[in-house]
Amino acid sequence: MRNRDILAAIESVLIARKSAPADSSYVASLYAKGNHKILQKLGEEAIETVLAASTGDKKAIVHETADLWFHTLVMLAHHDIAVQDILDELHKRFG
Repeated sequence: MRNRDILAAIESVLIARKSAPADSSYVASLYAKGNHKILQKLGEEAIETVLAASTGDKKAIVHETADLWFHTLVMLAHHDIAVQDILDELHKRFG
């Protein structure tokens, strides 16, 4: 699976989980708890990523960054923002 394909696959699952019962998955439970909980989790993951980077442990940095990106995708889906919107913005900035 290509990198862009994995983002699309994750996005598809996250969108589907928005309408799933809260007890059916971790993501569905986050959505049920609302924006504040999603943002709290995103903040926690950001802190864990920074702490991992401060140690220089590459394996930990990769692990925590994956968590951070995942929870960022959850937040985007919660706000009905497509991954493509972010990729388009990055493309504009990169030129």
